[in-house]
Amino acid sequence: MGTTTPPRTLAEALRARGDESLAGLLRARPDLLNPVPNDITQLATRAGTRASVVRALEHLDRFALQTAEALAVAPDPAPYDTLLSLLTGDGLDDGEQRDDMGAAITAALPGALATLREQALVWGEDDRLRLVRTARELLAPSPQHPSPTGLGPTVAEATAGMSPGRLQEILAATDLPATHDPVSAVAALSALFTDRTRMAELLDTAPVEALSVLDRLVWGPPYGEVTPNPTPPVKWLRDRGLLLPVSTRTVVLPREAALHLRAGRAHRVPEPAPPAVAAAAERDPQAVDRAAAGQAFTALSTIEELLKLWDGGGPTILRAGGLSVRELKRAATALDVSEPIAAFWIELAYGAGLLASDGETDERYAPTPASDEWLDLPAEDRWTHLATAWLAATRTPGLVGGQDAKGRALSALGPELDRSAAPDVRRRVLTLFAELPPGTAPEAETLLRRLRWERPLRGSAPAAEGSDLRSRLALWTLNEAELLGITGRGALSAQARALLDEGEQTAAALLSPLLPDPLDHVLLQADLTAVAPGPLERPLADMLSVLADVESKGGATVYRFTPGSVRRALDAGQAAADLHAFLAAHSRTPVPQPLSYLIDDVARRHGHLRIGAASAYVRCDDEAVLNEILADRRSTGLRLRRLAPTVLAAQTDPGSLLEALRDMGYAPAAESAEGDVLITRAGARRTPPRTPPAPVPEGPPVPDDTLLGAAVRAIRAGDTAATVARKEPTDGPTSTGPAGTLPRTTPAETLATVQAAAMTGSTVWIGYVNADGAASQRVIAPVRVEGGFVTAYDHTADEVRTYPLHRITGVAELAEEG
Repeated sequence: MGTTTPPRTLAEALRARGDESLAGLLRARPDLLNPVPNDITQLATRAGTRASVVRALEHLDRFALQTAEALAVAPDPAPYDTLLSLLTGDGLDDGEQRDDMGAAITAALPGALATLREQALVWGEDDRLRLVRTARELLAPSPQHPSPTGLGPTVAEATAGMSPGRLQEILAATDLPATHDPVSAVAALSALFTDRTRMAELLDTAPVEALSVLDRLVWGPPYGEVTPNPTPPVKWLRDRGLLLPVSTRTVVLPREAALHLRAGRAHRVPEPAPPAVAAAAERDPQAVDRAAAGQAFTALSTIEELLKLWDGGGPTILRAGGLSVRELKRAATALDVSEPIAAFWIELAYGAGLLASDGETDERYAPTPASDEWLDLPAEDRWTHLATAWLAATRTPGLVGGQDAKGRALSALGPELDRSAAPDVRRRVLTLFAELPPGTAPEAETLLRRLRWERPLRGSAPAAEGSDLRSRLALWTLNEAELLGITGRGALSAQARALLDEGEQTAAALLSPLLPDPLDHVLLQADLTAVAPGPLERPLADMLSVLADVESKGGATVYRFTPGSVRRALDAGQAAADLHAFLAAHSRTPVPQPLSYLIDDVARRHGHLRIGAASAYVRCDDEAVLNEILADRRSTGLRLRRLAPTVLAAQTDPGSLLEALRDMGYAPAAESAEGDVLITRAGARRTPPRTPPAPVPEGPPVPDDTLLGAAVRAIRAGDTAATVARKEPTDGPTSTGPAGTLPRTTPAETLATVQAAAMTGSTVWIGYVNADGAASQRVIAPVRVEGGFVTAYDHTADEVRTYPLHRITGVAELAEEG
């Protein structure tokens, strides 16, 4: 480290680090970079702020956190051996040596301590380890915030403010020599509780009931309530200082006594090594890949069906944002899935940029232009697009149906579904999958236990809620990965491994042979159905979805032809001859006669009635048909009246009139103002170009190596400017002033000094006031002085800059290093 003097502060410890070590600190705690600290002292100050320390503690694994917790209850500073003893114990608990656990802790402690040092949570040499003050305050015990170790305050802390007379009574009850010095009395009592032999002798005289009281307090919480007239066992403990008063009704077990009862251990169960993820089942890797590919194909089909469902304009957006419960149920019914799964598919399409708001006054969800590009991609590329979007998304569909902090319901596509921890949890879960042999399905409980070790629960409520959320995110990840085809039969597929390690192209290449080839034909049947024995080519599937209704799904999809579905195709601009030709070209079986008759019959009546805008009118060359409509009681609400023998006017809009007459059994067609039939084509509604929702990051992003290098250089340069020795003037009226103030020199002296520095290539210290009036100190190496400007390399900013001479308050030479 380049020094033999132990650091006295965290800033000194950081200053003695190498550049790689500082870069490691900034990489582990990127919040320290926003903005880049001016110097090492500011970096140390920022590293000790409460928000930053809390964030750093929450990213520790369980054993590193246990190490920090042990330091929080150890003396400050603490030798390495004391820390080790708090984690391993003294080996005297009922004669059980706990050799295996002690060896594991001894082996793991240097690594945990190195992590704490790297993150600037611990500093100092091994003989004087110091936990930063903020971390000690967060982890140390208090009545309001009990220590995670379950230990209470020390004897000295618990007896602060206790009367000397009460201390004398405790000394007398424990057979300790009397002293009138409170400090000596506290020291004597602490020495008793830390002496294994004398403490054991004292407890041997305790009533059995008193030992039971201690057993209830020893592992925490160490506080208990007492009555004004305590029971004899409690009175025995209180008289001997084994229970010390916190208030009139509360007592506490002092830390030294608890550590004796725990055999010196700060934690009941130290966890130096991460728990292993157990295998729930081992399957054939090829079967896993095929199952995952089948589910991937189902995922693509479901998303395509959702896009088609909202193709002409989807549901309206709630005033507070998101999808109503009714619309979610409607989508779930159409997709033939449960509502939570429908919410997952909707959120996945939204996160992938395939669905968005149209931005209109009557705002609705609709497919985006990007969805058309997505549909044109090969199936394997469409899957990798979805999987990549899912991995990075912070939106959490598992929350749909729950409530926010204010008790409001969380809706699909609503604004409150982002959870910044989701991408990290998903990737970590899949990484643990990938560490198992191919085809191995992990046991969910051991997987959750491993995740809790890596990000343990902490005592505060917000952290506990966050950790519980991480567990729920992990469980949702297991379900969503299976739905999406990331996993198959509970194990990670080869294509998903490739997606994690090698990228989308490799994953798509592995998935492609496992997906079924799209078919260009169907099997028409005499019962007005068509069977698609597999996935269909997109043009065929699109046309068939207009001409027929899906009756059932599965390995084979069954379509049913109805008068309404045929009319839908005719409304889309198809003629009867076109439909006959389409079916004949794509059927492996002859076109059944009932289907041909159905098409001809609907086509014969299609457009016989014409609907236009008056408010609305009905036009028909056959007066008898209009007479029939007027005579029908169901048309009363339309308020029809005859304008001419072949024209009826209605007091409703054309769309409502069109639907009403169709419900009455007619086959009207809408017409334009010129009298032409209006053709309704599928896929006419698209949003303006939209970008997918940006993930909400969990804290500042991890900086890259280039930014880290620049930040370290800037901090070093700023530190040089703040700590560099300045040469005091030997004569003249000028002065650099007190430490920390700007140097002051006359303009002539400033010019002469920077010119001399430019000629000799030396470095000087200047005071500078910018255009906004902000003053700063800088260390510069002048290169050129001309035209009232000095061009110099600024060590503080680590770049070449030009400064107006009139803004330089003064200049001083740097003292030579001795």
